[in-house]
Amino acid sequence: MSTAVISIVVVVAVVLAAALIIRVVRAGASRRERALRRRFGPEYELNVAQHAGDTKAAERELDERLRLYGDLRSQPLPGELRERYVAEWAAVQEMFIESPERAVTSADRLLARLAHDRGYPSDRYEEQVAALSVHHAEHVQGYRQIHDTAGLAREGRADTEELREAVVHARPFFEDLVRPPHHGATTGATTGPETARQPYGERRSGSGLRRWLPGTGTGSGTRAGTGHTRFGHTRKGGAW
Repeated sequence: MSTAVISIVVVVAVVLAAALIIRVVRAGASRRERALRRRFGPEYELNVAQHAGDTKAAERELDERLRLYGDLRSQPLPGELRERYVAEWAAVQEMFIESPERAVTSADRLLARLAHDRGYPSDRYEEQVAALSVHHAEHVQGYRQIHDTAGLAREGRADTEELREAVVHARPFFEDLVRPPHHGATTGATTGPETARQPYGERRSGSGLRRWLPGTGTGSGTRAGTGHTRFGHTRKGGAW
């Protein structure tokens, strides 16, 4: 075989090897992107936007969050503490009627305490949000929104609609964190606290299962004959 033929064979082999390597690298990057999208959902797109469309930089940050907080195991709330948080959130919604600014700042502090009690870092807000984004990616933006709006409220720079939207968007995050473990499971023999044994948002009373999350539960403000509270609506008729 001549030297020219050998050179051509070598060049072709190098080109084919390079093409194969590029294909493997792209396939790996695509799998990584799909995995991050599945894990972070809307948080993935938000992070890409925050990096001005730089997907690689955004993915490096998300990978770092997974490295730092992926193995974090959150702590379930004891039944009494869960009910106390539910009552506090209902009070915040009622407070909004008279003082929207105070309600939003109270809600921001409540969510920070709740995240701490669930076992998430609490020394710095940024660290806490990063950890929460790994395990509550679908709703953590609601926490960011109410935190930022609370800052504006303290400076007198948030209007009532902004304050209302902050509470509305923070509520799914609150419900996500306060949800009892195994909330969708069918209950059987009972051995622990009553509220911890029932599916999410339900509590057993003398007349059967009643909703207990604000907006759907029993207590002061209950409409006669419906079993639904009026939490979630202002006196002016605005819905949460």
